Amino acid sequence: MSLKCGIVGLPNVGKSTLFNCLSNAKAQAANFPFCTIEPNLGVISVPDERLQKLEAIVHPQKIVPATVEIVDIAGLVKGASKGEGLGNQFLANIRETDAILHVLRCFEDPNVIHVEGSVNPIRDKEIIDIELQLKDLETVEKAMSKTSKSARAAVDKDAKKEHEVLSIYHKCLSEQKSARSVEISDEDKEFIKDLHLLTIKPVLYVCNVDQSSLKGNKHTEAVAAAVKGENAEVLIIDAGIEAEIAQLESPEDRKAFLDEMGLDEPGVSKLIKAAYKLLSLSTYFTAGETEVRAWTIMVGTKAPQAAGVIHTDFEKGFIKAEVISYDDYLKYGSEQACRDAGRLMIQGKEYTVNDGDVMHFRFNN
Repeated sequence: MSLKCGIVGLPNVGKSTLFNCLSNAKAQAANFPFCTIEPNLGVISVPDERLQKLEAIVHPQKIVPATVEIVDIAGLVKGASKGEGLGNQFLANIRETDAILHVLRCFEDPNVIHVEGSVNPIRDKEIIDIELQLKDLETVEKAMSKTSKSARAAVDKDAKKEHEVLSIYHKCLSEQKSARSVEISDEDKEFIKDLHLLTIKPVLYVCNVDQSSLKGNKHTEAVAAAVKGENAEVLIIDAGIEAEIAQLESPEDRKAFLDEMGLDEPGVSKLIKAAYKLLSLSTYFTAGETEVRAWTIMVGTKAPQAAGVIHTDFEKGFIKAEVISYDDYLKYGSEQACRDAGRLMIQGKEYTVNDGDVMHFRFNN
């Protein structure tokens, strides 16, 4: 599976600059609204130092990291839920993503115009939130109108339950709260799954700051306080610094730059890791002479489904999985050494894959 994140925000808050840092696809970054008209697409590698350590042991022909697809979505304005500006296109693009990276401008600079005339990340956040909530409210109301007649009929218990669940979300959205804030059982969430609500998607708020505010400022503090009840993550990043890091070719130059800035790793690396955490994703590896590769799965995935990420035939014909923990692989230094030490485990269909497992699948053709 590949994670797909949509970068959203008001025009001119640093979305395209951040996208350029994340991807080799260069979106136009300019000091005027709507410089991104069509959604720009980019695929980036997920930073994972474990790949390099496995490479040093296995010496494969190549290493293949997990990837994340990034979509830079056109800037949104008030009235988007009613089709204003690029609203319909913007909302359709968001619907196709797994998670939202919501960029908020948290820096002061009179030379960079703001579409609303001043720097206020809470107001900016609310503008986009309200537009998404209004669109979700419209979606829920349409669904309720379809189920209301069936719900009144005592014989259709599922329709009645569906209507009750829809009513909970309707109340939430009517109060200008996002759907992700609703606390409801996973079983009940199935009733609204097909609606693909925009505000139910997990959100990572990216506070775009200047160099002097990498540890935070009054704007980032306001954002952190505003999203406390949202079940969302907040990350502080300087898109300008990230753009400079992205221009450096060699790992040595990047490390020297990071050391100079007092950073342990690029902000974009932290961003991708935070997105993985937000979506409850984990990684397992396959390792052989041809390649060492990282595979993305949901936390809690069973062995057959993990095999299916490689190929559906692996899941259908699953027999067993040979599993070595990442720590054991490093400790003993090879697959054979792990076998000899009794650290290669044979696991069946009920095995839950752990983050970092090095796996080899046996299956029937």
